[in-house]
Order: sequence, then structure tokens, then C-alpha cells
Amino acid sequence: MVSLSSSRYGKDNIRLLKVERDPSNPRLQYVYEFTICVMLEGDYEAAYLQADNGPIVTTDSMKNTTHILAKKNPVSPPELFASILGAHFVDTYDHIHKSFIHIIQHRWTRYAVDGAPHEHSFIRDGAEVRVVDAEVHEDGKIFLSGGISDLLVLKSTGSAFYGYIQDKYTTLPETRDRIMSTSVDATWKYDVFNGVDAVRASVSSLEKGYKSARDITLKIFATDESASVQATLYRMAKQIIDDNSLVNQVSYALPNKHYFDIDLSWFEGLKNTGADAEVYAPQSNPNGLITATISRGD
Repeated sequence: MVSLSSSRYGKDNIRLLKVERDPSNPRLQYVYEFTICVMLEGDYEAAYLQADNGPIVTTDSMKNTTHILAKKNPVSPPELFASILGAHFVDTYDHIHKSFIHIIQHRWTRYAVDGAPHEHSFIRDGAEVRVVDAEVHEDGKIFLSGGISDLLVLKSTGSAFYGYIQDKYTTLPETRDRIMSTSVDATWKYDVFNGVDAVRASVSSLEKGYKSARDITLKIFATDESASVQATLYRMAKQIIDDNSLVNQVSYALPNKHYFDIDLSWFEGLKNTGADAEVYAPQSNPNGLITATISRGD
């Protein structure tokens, strides 16, 4: 005896780039490049249990719908576009009860020519991406989260690690000064929205939430005299919640990117450890991984 416990299906890796032109100056343009995943939940068990495709909205139709709605609607901020796209599926198809939209926004940054921002030229600004998830229910409720991923940061001092458990398994030496580096993955969840219009009315707060979270992450990473990644993570998340009334929860995943000083004393007594370290060896694996979720209230 078996049963279908749960299921979703959809279209992954939908690629699009939208160019928006300033109405007063068509040569002043803005570009938004997305990779999108659309997933649906609903009453389509027959496709699994009876090989009946009657209730299936094809994944190719999901791709077409994404492109059409991107043409007909603003795509910035991506939280709004994710809500519009998700609402379309639960509003259009009675048997679809929830939609799940995942958007990765690739970072194109306008660059300067002769000291002035160019109207329509951009550079791919590293591997960092903006991430948005929207869960849209047929009753109109929209659960939104924003995030950043693959934001690679490093500071060459201002980080320590000491006072931890020392036992027979411990070989790591304590340090009062070390390189601190990580690839930031951060997610922040917003209060529940009642419909796309509520999201549309909060566009400025959503954009502020993204910029605030990114700026706070970078500032505290740089300025905190870090006793540990854990302590710095907590300060970042707390500040994001304090500064954004719509945000109720922040999560971070911060893998350590290790750089170890190289003992060169074998060569003419050359000092390159501790306070004398200048040349380091970047490490790959294994690495520490620090995660936490900080929530508003108790």
C-alpha cells in the first residue's frame, strides 16, 4: 500500500533579461537579468496516479507566461514581480492552490565613462546575486523573502578567535588577529502580505530592505572587532531587523574562507607567522560553516 504524500512541479532555469527605458530619455536604460524557477501545487494527482495529463499546466506554458508577464509588468523590485507571477497561476487555474516563485537576479552595475555614469553600459559585478522567494496561496496570502548569495568578503585584520574548548582533540591555536573571509548567504523574511496590491504598496520598503540588509552586512563585517563569526553574524541580523519594520526574521550561512600564514623560518630565519605574517596560503576544504536564524520577539 502506497500513497502520493506530496508533489510539486514546474519550470526551472527560466532565463530573461529586461531593458527598461526612461520615458524622458530613452537612451537612459536599466537592465534586469533573472533566472527563475516556477513550481505549482494543486489537484493534479491524476497525472501521477492515472497517467492523465488533463490537469497539467505545461512547464513550457510557465516559461511563456513568465516572459509575457515580464513584458506587461515592472520586474523591479523582484519581490513584486515574483508576487505578480505567482498570483497569476493561482488566479488563472482553479485547481492550482499554491505557487512558489524563486528568482535569482544577476548583478549588472552601471559603470562610468569619463567620470560620468554611462546611460546604457553595465558590468557584471562579481558572482553575487540577489535572491527572492514568493509563496502565493489561492486565498491571496503572499509569503515573501529576500536575500543575497555568493557575496564574497574579506578583511585582513579585526578578527580573533580564542577562549574555546581545549581538550585532547584540539590542535587549533588561539589567535587575537587573523584574516576573516566568507561567502555571505543571507535571507530575510517579511510579514505576510494580503495580495499583490499590498506588495505593490510596499515597493519602497522592499527595495529599502534589500539595500539596508546588504549595507549592514558589509558595514558590520568591516567594523566589528570580531570575537567569532557567530558574534558578528548576530550583530548583522539584529541590525537588519531593527532597521526594517517589515522584516521579522533573518538567516545567515557563513562558510569560513581560511587563509593560513606560512612558516618560512626554514629560509634564513625569515619571520612570517603571528604578528609578522604577510604571506598566506588560501585553503579550500575542510572549512567551518556558521549558520543561525534570528527572529523578531521571543
